[in-house]
Amino acid sequence: MSRLPQLYVEVPKEECLEGRKVKHECIIIQDNLEVKLGEGDEIPDFVDLDRAKFLAKEIYDRFHFYVDQYEHRMKVDAIIVYPDRRTKIYLKKGDELLLLPVEGYVVTLIADVGNRVRKGDAFAAVTTRKGEVHYLKPPRPGTVVYIDEFTNRPHYVYYILPEL
Repeated sequence: MSRLPQLYVEVPKEECLEGRKVKHECIIIQDNLEVKLGEGDEIPDFVDLDRAKFLAKEIYDRFHFYVDQYEHRMKVDAIIVYPDRRTKIYLKKGDELLLLPVEGYVVTLIADVGNRVRKGDAFAAVTTRKGEVHYLKPPRPGTVVYIDEFTNRPHYVYYILPEL
């Protein structure tokens, strides 16, 4: 069974705090310091509450709610922790993502979340009703951060963080 990545999104500090304790699992970022706390943990004294950013744990499948669907930019800061629990991707508010739709009679996903895709690499294959196979390739290299799946038909949208 594959594990899902964990998603942490920026929230107002009041949403995470109850005095100097956290209400639910969150990550606190201050300058180059990152502290992960569980529910009920006390905030360390070296954290300045006025300068720190609070990122609360969110359901990973809700990632698309934090991306502006018209401009394809992040609405908030976010961290995605991949299933190996060591690999993280930091997304800043305003980061532009590539949203690449995949739709067809039969869709085969090739790249998974966390995979790096280059400009010439196929990230998905689409088979038409006539049996023709078309490989979809990204316009720029990047890392797959999320795959949105629509249940009413074989339709997906890849969210790719492009490399600079």
